[in-house]
Amino acid sequence: MPRGTLEVILISAKGLDNMDFLNNIDPYVILTYRTQEHKSTVVKGSNPRWNESFLFTISDDVCKLNLKLMDKDTFTQDDFLGEAKIHLDPVFYEGSIPETVYNVVNNNQEYCGEIKVALVFFPKD
Repeated sequence: MPRGTLEVILISAKGLDNMDFLNNIDPYVILTYRTQEHKSTVVKGSNPRWNESFLFTISDDVCKLNLKLMDKDTFTQDDFLGEAKIHLDPVFYEGSIPETVYNVVNNNQEYCGEIKVALVFFPKD
């Protein structure tokens, strides 16, 4: 069972569907590992660049990170753009995974864009 700290470097996304009729989308990402959750900043456009880093404490055998892409709306509820699930076993084994592109899928599991993320695992002694 891996124990330590996982650093998730959220780099960028591209090809996201524009859910807004008249405006550009304002995407952000909700990163979730078990009950731990982080939220990225909101960026304008369908090809956002974040270059943000988030830390998660790993203390069990759950091996999936969920990235939920949302579109920030001012007067209505934020729109769901899609999500990517990242299996963490490779980063636990390798120690790090360089910038990698993951498919973003909607509720029907249809492709709706890409997200680029790098991962680093710092094991606890």
